[in-house]
Amino acid sequence: MSDVNMETNPLLSGVLSSQTNMGTTKTLTRRRSASRPSPAPKQLSRRQSFSRDIGHAAAETYLVTRLSFKLLRYLGVGYRWMVRLVALGCYAMLLMPGFLQVAYYYFFSSLVQRSVIYGDQPRNRLDLYLPENRDEPKPVVAFVTGGAWIIGYKAWGALLGQQLAERDIIVACIDYRNFPQGTISDMVEDVSEGISFVCNNIAEYGGDPNRIYLMGQSAGAHISTCALLNQAIKESKEGDVMSWSVSQIKAYFGLSGGYNLFNLVDHFHSRGLYRSIFLSIMEGEQSFQQYSPEIMIQDQTARGAASLLPRIILFHGTMDYSIPSESSAAVGYSCKAFADALEGVGAEAELILYEGKTHTDLFLQDPLRGGKDELFDYMVGYIHSGDAEALAKDLMAPPRRRLVPELLLNLASKISPF
Repeated sequence: MSDVNMETNPLLSGVLSSQTNMGTTKTLTRRRSASRPSPAPKQLSRRQSFSRDIGHAAAETYLVTRLSFKLLRYLGVGYRWMVRLVALGCYAMLLMPGFLQVAYYYFFSSLVQRSVIYGDQPRNRLDLYLPENRDEPKPVVAFVTGGAWIIGYKAWGALLGQQLAERDIIVACIDYRNFPQGTISDMVEDVSEGISFVCNNIAEYGGDPNRIYLMGQSAGAHISTCALLNQAIKESKEGDVMSWSVSQIKAYFGLSGGYNLFNLVDHFHSRGLYRSIFLSIMEGEQSFQQYSPEIMIQDQTARGAASLLPRIILFHGTMDYSIPSESSAAVGYSCKAFADALEGVGAEAELILYEGKTHTDLFLQDPLRGGKDELFDYMVGYIHSGDAEALAKDLMAPPRRRLVPELLLNLASKISPF
């Protein structure tokens, strides 16, 4: 968004009492205006920044609203969807005290660089969350947010970005085309382009290009895993020119993701993401194999790619009803099946289950609760492993502050549509 030019025009005062003293009044007014000091450059800069942030906030609000109506238009007005829409509205209202605090940080913090362009397609933007101290290169997390492939947006990662930046970790939240602006192949292409930008340019923002981690949540976990596996498959074949390499990714974190489309389609239909829409997003059932990581990694043509993959760590809640974990009777579409498939072809994989956690607990409610968080502490410890100074600082770091009262968090968990 372009800068807003701020101009200051001194207010001319003085009432003409008669025609005889008109000249005197004008002279006095002109002198007063000339003697009035001009606003300091720093004040102008602050006004420009504030106006720019207000304009950006308005544009972001418009985009979010447009995405919401787009979701309604494509999902229709079925009973299941309307019930979940009402639940979503109540859920958001209960968590609003935390959302407002995160939104203020997102729009007005000097440590957030919004909408950095990484490609030439619509939505090819990313947000950067920077630590205060960047005296030396910092580890980086490239994060792909969820949103049912329809309402994903980079700002959804603001809470994670803020909290990791407070631990001296740079976060790049990658935006991508959503349906119907794009389908799954466009989403994977965008995310791969965003990862390439991070790998090749993060040093300019104080990041360490040798310590880049990839992370995805929900639909973002599915898309980013597809991008990672596609890249590994390309690299396993000779002759392909690469803009980034899987060897640049230290580890992959998959949070509450789904990795087998064949077994997810009916489950999503029962929860309001209707089969016809899901097939449109995924470019038809004939593309399920191409975009199901669990199946991709077991294909004979991809066997050479397994050894190229970084360590893959999957996080999932046992009470996740959106994408069930291994605790579900339908183990066929669980994250455990994907972890087993990875290990079966020789890739290094780990599955960490969180007892009693839902689809959004690990990503929203627990971070908003503040204090100790097993998943957050695990990630920070893993990223800082080998850095004794960073680990020592982590031990001394104050607990994350609570953003939402416990009563509201408990109510939100009960009515969550996820």
